[in-house]
This record gives sequence, C-alpha cells and structure tokens, in this order.
Amino acid sequence: MTKKPIYKQTLALFFALFIAGMLGFTTLGGWVSVQAKEQTQTSESKPPKFTKFEDANQLQLSGDGKPFKPSGLNQSEKPYEKDRAIIDWDDRIPMISREYPWSTIGRVQGTTSDARSYHCTGTLIYENLVLTNSHCVIDPKTQQLSKKILFLPNLINGVVPSKNDIAFVEQVIYGTDFTTNDRIKNQINDWAVMKINKPLGRKYGYLGWDSLPSSTLIKNKKKFFFVGYSGDFPNTEKKGYEFLSAGRGMTASFQEGCSIVQEQQEVLLHDCDTKGGSSGGPIIGLVGGEPYIMALNNAEITDAATNRGIINLAVKIDFLDRLFAKN
Repeated sequence: MTKKPIYKQTLALFFALFIAGMLGFTTLGGWVSVQAKEQTQTSESKPPKFTKFEDANQLQLSGDGKPFKPSGLNQSEKPYEKDRAIIDWDDRIPMISREYPWSTIGRVQGTTSDARSYHCTGTLIYENLVLTNSHCVIDPKTQQLSKKILFLPNLINGVVPSKNDIAFVEQVIYGTDFTTNDRIKNQINDWAVMKINKPLGRKYGYLGWDSLPSSTLIKNKKKFFFVGYSGDFPNTEKKGYEFLSAGRGMTASFQEGCSIVQEQQEVLLHDCDTKGGSSGGPIIGLVGGEPYIMALNNAEITDAATNRGIINLAVKIDFLDRLFAKN
C-alpha cells in the first residue's frame, strides 16, 4: 500500500517492465462486505445500458467541469470534525465529514453477470453523473458487463445520509471494454461516467475537473489529496478507529500531500496510498480555492514475486473534455 520514494529512472524501468508483462498489474476494485447488504437491498432495477465513448454523442450529457456546492450545505477544508482528527502512522485518515466537497464522493457497489459483488469509488461530477473506472463496470478479465450498479453517496461507517438517496445506475459511458490486449490503451481509457436515476448532485454537490498539462501536475508536488473506499481501511483494531464498526471499505480514506510523480506514455504515476476498492477515487487539487479532479486513480504496479505495490497509476482527466464536447 505505502510506496517509498523512487528515482525517475527507476520508475521508467518499472513502467517498461509493466508493459512487457514482467511486473504485476492490479486494478483497485474490491469485494463488498456482507454488512452492506441490509442498507443497500432495494427494489430490483433493469441492468444499466452500456455505451462506448465513440457512440456517446447522442446522449445529451450535461456538465461544464465546474464545481457546485448547494447553498444549504456547509463546506469544510478537512474530511473530519474539528475534534475527531486521527493521527497515525498511516498517511490515510477516515473521511467522516458530511460537508462539501467530501459529500460528493461515494461508494460504487456492483454485481457481476455471475452474481459476484464488488465495490469501487465514485464521484459526482454533475447532478446525475458519477465518475469512476471502466473496470468498475466491466470485468477486465471476462469483458462481462455488470448487471447491477448502485451509488451510495457520502457513505460513512456503512451509512448514507438517507436510504432514499441510494441511486441505481441507469446508463454507463465507458472508455474501454478490455477486449484489446493493449495494456497502454486499456490503461489510458480506464474510465466510466455513470448516469444515475436521482439528481443527487443537487443535494450533495459535485466536483469540477481540470485537465492541466502533466508537466504542471508533476511540478505541484504534495499539493493533491485523494479519497477512496480502500478495502483494507479502516483497521478498527487501532486505537481511535473503534467507532468505525461497519468494517473495512465502508468508510473512505483520505490522504493529503499526494503527488503526480511522472508521466509515461500518457499514463500518470502517483504516490497516493491506495488498495483494492479505491479504484475510481479522485485525485483532487484546489484551483482558486475550489476542488477540481486532476486525475482518476485506477491501478498499481506490483512486484510479481511479493505482490507488494511499487507505484500507482492514474488516468488523465482530459477524456471528460472530449466526452462533453460530443454532447
């Protein structure tokens, strides 16, 4: 999970070995805990309709890349109450705020075609649109489409602010379906925008996005923060975490001081702490004091022998500019 600093030349070598298939590659989805079932069992819905990016020009999507905070929702710089900060050896802390912009991030909970459950992370980018990874809606190994996907906004300790706000995903626009064996192409296009059946962004707000040049992102060291529903977090055996009783992956983790450390072949490499379940998590930066998504976390390069993480991968966010230009 935690990565040590690595020289740029070494990163380039690791990336080359990854492309050659000599290092492991782990997408960061995760399995759903049974503790989620009671709250998320809702009436059955039709499977989402899947549309590839090339055919998205008829969908009439709305969105301008600007963040939105509802007038009745408070805003907080930190993802916890002032008296609940938790300091520990791990760079991640629990995201336990119901205030903006933390309210925009939620858990993506899906069911595969063969009835397996998994979870990822998603972010509201418009009142009815959620951003996540393509591998969070399409199985990259079998290329099968998920038959059911829910979005649980602002899930904290297994609880959303209102059960009525659990949303079904009605439509998915995706960047890749993993039918090609081209690792780079799949990595670059590992994104999905999900249309949900409720305008949750009106209540919870939504984040903007800013497709800054990679050189600018890399120069801004330790300026970004990351939120994701990692399946190894929180560990309730640690002092101060006992109140998060719903289990791991049921409360998002937050880390500040992240960096985009390099770009290789249009793929961003970053050092935010991640684990399974944090796929689709936003790497966020502030522009004029407002929160914007700068990149989309999706995978890590691992040591095949030890399965330990070496460096994390992210998708450049400029695909959203291309998507909304089509609509």
